[in-house]
Amino acid sequence: MDQQYFLCWRVASLLLLMPCGLQCMSVHVLTEQPVHVIPGSSLVLKARIERGPLEEVSVITWEREPETGIAPVSVTLATCPGGSRNCAGTRPNVHVNMEQQETTLQINGYSREDSGVYAVTVTDHTGVKTTAHCIVREYEAVHHVSVSVNVSHSSLVCGEAWGTDPHFNWLHEQVAITETVGRVSKDGTTLFVTMTPLCGHFTCMVSNKLGHSSATYTAAPCETEGRGTTAAVVCLVLLLLFGGVLTFLLWRRHRHNNRGERLREHLDDTI
Repeated sequence: MDQQYFLCWRVASLLLLMPCGLQCMSVHVLTEQPVHVIPGSSLVLKARIERGPLEEVSVITWEREPETGIAPVSVTLATCPGGSRNCAGTRPNVHVNMEQQETTLQINGYSREDSGVYAVTVTDHTGVKTTAHCIVREYEAVHHVSVSVNVSHSSLVCGEAWGTDPHFNWLHEQVAITETVGRVSKDGTTLFVTMTPLCGHFTCMVSNKLGHSSATYTAAPCETEGRGTTAAVVCLVLLLLFGGVLTFLLWRRHRHNNRGERLREHLDDTI
């Protein structure tokens, strides 16, 4: 028994002296970064706390500082005791809650001033602090869509200025791109044209959650088979009409001449 007690005491002592393992707390932001938030909506950030059985969370602190700047100033959003489930922030629209091993920060009525680098710091019962960071930016609409052409490579490239999460879609003569026209790159920005010659109207539409914008590249008009057939039909109709009118005029002239001859013959017989 004395030997078992001695071994248990030695193991416990080693665990207490270990810098990591059961004595190493960590925190990770679960939200994919960077986070883009539509103005007026709610920003929600979740962080998971990993701790050993011998550790306790003493304080949870959420802070924010500008993403750029020479000397960014950090602003404390909330400081919460580890045992509390709900915590009021430094502003009425800031709320923090703790569920099991997760902490959640929620800011209602997000504005551009709420953008920046967010930090969640977990302090354990010994005063050791662990911090995780997350970048938050404003969700912006698409702007300044343009289409450029690379004639040598028979491709069209669609560009967009600074919109968040843009999605690209191509049209040819207001119809979705088919294999006869070309193929679109995986990211949607480039259209590789396979049709020859390069002709017609090519439109690039860029969209995201806040709307869409488009730009059109206009090449030479396309001479399609349908147009040639239409022109041939029109010419045939015109020829038929002209032939019909000419035939009618000749028939009238011939009839008029016959009536004149019969009239003269009638007069001669009468005399």
